[in-house]
Amino acid sequence: MKTIFFTGKGGVGKSTLSSAVAWQLAEIGLRVLAVSFDPAHNLGDIYHVKLGHRKKQFGKTNLYLQEMDLEKSAAEYMKANMSILQEVYSYLTAFNMDSYFDILKYSPGVEEFAALTSMQKILEEEEHNFDFIVFDTPPTGLTLRILALPRITVAWIDRLIRIRREILEKRYTIHKLKGKYSEEGHKLAYKESDDNVIKKLYVMRDRYKGVETHIQGEDNRICVVFNPDYLSLRESERLLDGIHELQLPIDTIFHNKLADPESDAARRVEDAMLKKYPRLRIERVPLIDHTEPACYIMDKDLTGVFTRSKTHAE
Repeated sequence: MKTIFFTGKGGVGKSTLSSAVAWQLAEIGLRVLAVSFDPAHNLGDIYHVKLGHRKKQFGKTNLYLQEMDLEKSAAEYMKANMSILQEVYSYLTAFNMDSYFDILKYSPGVEEFAALTSMQKILEEEEHNFDFIVFDTPPTGLTLRILALPRITVAWIDRLIRIRREILEKRYTIHKLKGKYSEEGHKLAYKESDDNVIKKLYVMRDRYKGVETHIQGEDNRICVVFNPDYLSLRESERLLDGIHELQLPIDTIFHNKLADPESDAARRVEDAMLKKYPRLRIERVPLIDHTEPACYIMDKDLTGVFTRSKTHAE
């Protein structure tokens, strides 16, 4: 299974392009899932269907569509992970610190972690169901934070595992000094292989490590969409810098909404991009008529971009 992430400044047309690519890949016989992580959720509008948190087949085609509800994903994330945190930090109950867990759902970053959890679930559950998954992502800042989270989360879980090991070592020391030690009538597990908390943490680590490995691997592509104007250029450059810093694969950028492909403005924007990242390939996409009901259908064939071997931008 291969994945494609379309990202860029708000309004550059990444939703339209991601929808067009998903449609064209399905038209040549591939099984495709198009997923929107963008809170604006234009996917349903583009295809003229009502979408929700669950995937939905588009007519009788090979294409399925899905708009992720990040609020629902955040609730699922909190439910799945808070019990583990409370077990790891159970020693804080003596200081009444456990009450702070109740307000973590309001903390910054929960939306990004919810998106990461949703992404992990999709990659795991749909691995054998589709040939391609096409992601329409939020604007630049949120997208970079989501793409950075797999590596950050793995490091965070590693730290929780070390904390849990320290707790087990101290419990073992007390047990040796005082004899049989129990908590709520149950004998405590001192071996790492017998500790349920550490086992859960390792399961979580493996899941997020799998996401990190995938998005950095050969089966993933990140495509930046930009327009022939200065503001789009500057934000796209920042996005490319962030992708490069995260060591994520990118080799193609889409110059979208070109009303006049030979204009001086278009050439200046492309020259600025290529000056910093000379190995990038630029795909020009003409401005299409958005008054047409099926704006995901366009004359330009975009599928060839995703059948070539790829490189990393330098």
